[in-house]
Amino acid sequence: MQFEAALSQYASGADPRELAAQIVAAMTEEERLSCLDGDLPFWGGLEDIGSYGYHYRPFPAMSVPRLGIPGFSFSDGPRGVVVDHATAFPVTMARGASWDPKLEEEIGEAIGKEIRAVGANLYGGVCINLLRHPAWGRAQETYGEDPYHVGEMGAALTRGVQRHAMAVVKHFACNSMENTRFKVDVTVDEQALHEVFLPHFRRVVDEGVAVVMSAYNQVNGEWCGDHHELLTTILREEWGFEGFVISDWIFGMRDAATSVKAGLNVEMPYEMMRHSNLRAALEAKELSWDDVDACILPTVSTLIRFHALIAASQAPRSVLMSPAHRELAHRAAVASTVLLRNETVADGPLLPLNADALHALALIGRFADKVNLGDGGSSDVWADDVVTPALGLQAALGVERVKLLDGEDIDAARQLASSSDVAILIVGYSCEDEGEFLGGEGMEHLAELFPGDDDPASVERFASFKAAFPFVAIPERIADRDSTGFSPGGDRSSLRLSAQDEALIEAVVAVNPRTIVVMQGGSTVLSSPWDQGVPALIHSWYSGMEGGHALAQVLFGQADPGGRLPFSVPSAAEHLPDFDPWATEASYGRYHGWWHLEHEGHEAAYPFGFGLSYTSFNLGAAVATKTPEGWKIAVEVANVGERSGSALVQIYGRRLAGDGPARLVGFARLALDARAHGIAEISVQHSSFAERDLEAHAMVLRSGDYELWAAQHAEELAIPITLSIP
Repeated sequence: MQFEAALSQYASGADPRELAAQIVAAMTEEERLSCLDGDLPFWGGLEDIGSYGYHYRPFPAMSVPRLGIPGFSFSDGPRGVVVDHATAFPVTMARGASWDPKLEEEIGEAIGKEIRAVGANLYGGVCINLLRHPAWGRAQETYGEDPYHVGEMGAALTRGVQRHAMAVVKHFACNSMENTRFKVDVTVDEQALHEVFLPHFRRVVDEGVAVVMSAYNQVNGEWCGDHHELLTTILREEWGFEGFVISDWIFGMRDAATSVKAGLNVEMPYEMMRHSNLRAALEAKELSWDDVDACILPTVSTLIRFHALIAASQAPRSVLMSPAHRELAHRAAVASTVLLRNETVADGPLLPLNADALHALALIGRFADKVNLGDGGSSDVWADDVVTPALGLQAALGVERVKLLDGEDIDAARQLASSSDVAILIVGYSCEDEGEFLGGEGMEHLAELFPGDDDPASVERFASFKAAFPFVAIPERIADRDSTGFSPGGDRSSLRLSAQDEALIEAVVAVNPRTIVVMQGGSTVLSSPWDQGVPALIHSWYSGMEGGHALAQVLFGQADPGGRLPFSVPSAAEHLPDFDPWATEASYGRYHGWWHLEHEGHEAAYPFGFGLSYTSFNLGAAVATKTPEGWKIAVEVANVGERSGSALVQIYGRRLAGDGPARLVGFARLALDARAHGIAEISVQHSSFAERDLEAHAMVLRSGDYELWAAQHAEELAIPITLSIP
């Protein structure tokens, strides 16, 4: 067949775009049009996705059987594979707290194998939208607030996945509001767009990501799925992207002909707007067949480039939740755990606990023995045998020493805590409080985009497609959700814990000075002022299916808490940029997160990059050596404590004559034994300092003097070194 012949020629060195052009030229008109959207019927698909279909099988598109084109099959993420029952890793924000690209690449490889095991070859889980404001409902799906950090972590996940499958980076661009994602128009100037909201996307594109997913929202008055400047001028012409672009799921574009000319290659996941409207647009001369062919070419050429890799990666179903992948999820949860406070109680820091000295441990809170993996939308993973905090602590101490209460009755909690050696409170958020918004509000205007009735032949093909996949059991824990299996989610209305959680903390701390608060959630929790009365405070995120075991390891000192904050925690919500979850217009500027706090003169409660260890590290001299691309910074690090641990060395810098904020430009972890010394070597690229030239409409590196300094968090004072770029 035509596609098979092209693969043979590609293996012999032929240009994939030229081969793709030959294949497209051999297509009929109907085959051409079928390549521009998903392979499933809209109404049948909508009914299926509303009955757990998102978890039953992947979503196919772009297949042309007559020419042998297999197309692609999509499964979502980003905390694991959503089809079948798969490994639930800690959410992306938790993994961002690991600051460990090597670990993230390992997770990507595991996910890539599981993607292949469920019959998919396209993974939709490289989510790198910036955390502009922590109330964003899908904060948990990205790595943090800083573009350099987010870009490096997203590139690592991409590398891992693309050893086995194609990866999708999303949502392009400026997508960081959830409740009004189908309406909101984000206004952003060229400088802020290219220096703040796009560098991490460019980093992942440079890594070779196969696919980009456009966003639902508008940017400067144009829908992202119809946005020629984003999808063609920037993505292809300025950055040289060679892959293809898919829309976000249903309503990801607004005009069929405009989206084709803008550079959106495939409307996903159904036969929808393009299926209904493109033929008429062609007849009306709003679109030409040359436009159609140009839209298909990148998809076909990408399938040619990745085919051998995908074909070579055949994973059995047994790889799902395999012991090796569960162990990896466990390591990731440990590496993500952020210790925010560890005050002295009696003769030393409260943590780590001495398990042998504990007779009774009070474990209290509504999430103490509840599966709490995070968002209940498109990133939901149906994992089995999830280890809750209760299960993890009971495995470590024995059931009889762990006294469990849900915390609803505060008097009972106070009584239990007062009679226990240690009280551990598990508080925070769930998928009911934050996540992908799937409510009906604000979506009524989209009804006009619905297509007509499904084609009977398409319905018949869909029935055969569904029958080919094995049965998937629905987990009991989601029985209380609606018929779609999705939870309401949405942007958070508050950055504080619930009134019940705060009352519980106050009551327990008052009767037990050995109280540890463990917070679950997707991003920032404002803990001032109650945290000052709590001797030990941990952010454990939505920590994945092995989170309970990881928490126990950290609490009892079998592992050092490895996490460092991927965002800054302000002391007050007023110190953050404006955020209205129901706004239909928003303005994004150069300052958010730790940049915003510095610019406005606010000290963070817990700064970007901060986290405690069970040991302490001192940074010594930083020495810079020129490289062809920038500098290599060697930083002396000393473990001055009595335990082994891992230091996180961060490099910040700024152009002295510039008017913008300092930037994170490099980081590295360094494991050291007790009282040991070492050198952290960190490469800093000149490109990390690039600025937008508003006349040339390009990123440029300006000559002059630059300051760089090493620190353990964004607010740590350090002596800078001055370097020059000619």
